Amino acid sequence: MSLRRRILQVGAGAAGVAFAGTVAGTAVRVVHRRRIIARRGAGDALELGSLHSEPITVIAEDGVPLHVEVDEYTAPEGGHRRAEQNTPERTDGDLTVVFVHGYALNLDCWHFQRAGYRGLVRTVYYDQRSHGRSGRSSAHNATIEQLAEDLLEVIDQAVPHGRVVLVGHSMGGMSIVALAESHPELFGDRIVGVALISTTAGGLSPHRILLPIMPRGLGGLMTTRLITALARGARVIDGVRRLGKDFAIVATDRFAFGGDVPGAYVTFVDSMLSGTPFEVLAEFFPGFGALDKFAVLNALEHVPTTIICGTADKLTSVGHSRKMHALLPHSRLVECDGAGHMVIMERHLDVNAALDDLLAAALDKDRPQTP
Repeated sequence: MSLRRRILQVGAGAAGVAFAGTVAGTAVRVVHRRRIIARRGAGDALELGSLHSEPITVIAEDGVPLHVEVDEYTAPEGGHRRAEQNTPERTDGDLTVVFVHGYALNLDCWHFQRAGYRGLVRTVYYDQRSHGRSGRSSAHNATIEQLAEDLLEVIDQAVPHGRVVLVGHSMGGMSIVALAESHPELFGDRIVGVALISTTAGGLSPHRILLPIMPRGLGGLMTTRLITALARGARVIDGVRRLGKDFAIVATDRFAFGGDVPGAYVTFVDSMLSGTPFEVLAEFFPGFGALDKFAVLNALEHVPTTIICGTADKLTSVGHSRKMHALLPHSRLVECDGAGHMVIMERHLDVNAALDDLLAAALDKDRPQTP
């Protein structure tokens, strides 16, 4: 006899059934948590960036091909997706988590999240336009607002059914906020959970995000006009970046992380940064200074929302996360003491634990109640 059936037999009358439903939900969480615990440290045992699945191509509304990878859910042995009459249950297989990466990175930046959640919940990863393996955008469409429309296209094509949790890091979090502005009706129905990591809804000092990328002495002087001018000589700048490899590694270590991390983390992040052409950086750069979407955060009031940031983040400082949390009093704020902008790597266990709690809340959201 299944655990769930035994639990149901305990209930007698309305109160008993309600109690059984609560305990059954807890049992599902225990199964989920046990599987999560078993996967701790999985990412450290694998080569960074080595996790992939058969890619699919999602075509954005302007024709740009987006590289997308999906890790499917694998039910535990014996399964727990049993359809008991009058006992509705949501499982990890009913949910898809879409991960949205940041500026100058690609989907490989989610290495530790991918290792930790692979098979435990359906997950979608994709390269933003002009990044990684995705196609190049026109300069005109290199905007946060267009990234939001790309995200919607990925949801529509890669997640045709079911409920969605969105997880965005840095520019990826901005993409989610922009989606909340353009399509608020999705939040609370289609989208049932949001994680905003090392990001902001506005008020960013744009030159700060280029500090790990630019040669010494240029970062603090960057303005939109200067970036635009430099873009005309993008190949020269890319050459300078390659010649300044030692500086780039040191800058990445200093600005992407808050403390000492394994050297492999630093070179891995630097490989993504250096692999993003300067022309792409220049095209997206103006959008950061113009970003002002704090007023639309209220669209997230309808879903469980977790905000995560390192207290030593030098690019999108923890003050941005605290401001978003203040505007979303129902949200959960997770501050990782001493961690930097790449908190998803530096404190991946803490980040994954916070995401696990978010997924549990999303699974419980609007759970049908037994009368």
